[in-house]
Amino acid sequence: MRRIRVFLGRLYRAILRPVARVALDLLGVVPALIAGAGVFLIAAGLFYYLSPGTVVPSPTPTTAPSSSAVAIYSIPPIATAGPAGPSASKVASIATRVTIPALSIDLPVVTSPPNEQFPLCNAAEYLVLDKPLAYPGSPQATYLYAHARTNMFLPLLTQSMIKNGAAMIGMWVEIYTDDDQRHIYQISKVLRHVSGSAALTTAATATTDQLWLQTSEGPFESSTKLQVVAQPVGVIAAAQADAHPAGKGNVCPDAPRCKAPGNTGCRP
Repeated sequence: MRRIRVFLGRLYRAILRPVARVALDLLGVVPALIAGAGVFLIAAGLFYYLSPGTVVPSPTPTTAPSSSAVAIYSIPPIATAGPAGPSASKVASIATRVTIPALSIDLPVVTSPPNEQFPLCNAAEYLVLDKPLAYPGSPQATYLYAHARTNMFLPLLTQSMIKNGAAMIGMWVEIYTDDDQRHIYQISKVLRHVSGSAALTTAATATTDQLWLQTSEGPFESSTKLQVVAQPVGVIAAAQADAHPAGKGNVCPDAPRCKAPGNTGCRP
């Protein structure tokens, strides 16, 4: 019996104790990842992809940015437009809402109004160049911009001033679409002091799914811009109420006077 106890003691010291230490280390790392990225499960195979088109339903609407962990993702599905069949065209659905839970950002996404002179308040807008850059899951960039104001994209600007935005790397961004999907992106790059139209070239010519967020670094139209770039992680189903926010933005109370008839986003 004594020999058995000695053997078990040696076995514990040689094998079980190191394994236990590793397990405890992992348990310590996972909460830190969850806190830093909002939702980030990578240990023990908890984070994985399903086959294309598989989604996990969201049973109830939420009224605030998601803070719960999401463990299962799928490759972003492409919605069918028009009659079903081999000849049916495939297009991704348009963005309707953007949230960054770690920064308490939660905004409806709207199209820029015609002849826009000044961006709207209380909304993010998607950029339109030769086409709307507003289709998460498609092989192009989704490009959203908003003012650096309270309850808008101000947290992006504030964080960018601290060690060049290092704390934002790894944060997750949620983009809802009008087909009731929630696309998850992870911030990979923070670009400060961007100026000139050339700043849009990389995003405009993207051929892979990307997310770009932009806000201004100053109060003037000529002020440099902040760009935050994120890469796709996956997509899950969203409740209809979550994917179709009520807010549509409004003319900012301090917007400049309209320079010409028909201009929008400005004050008459």
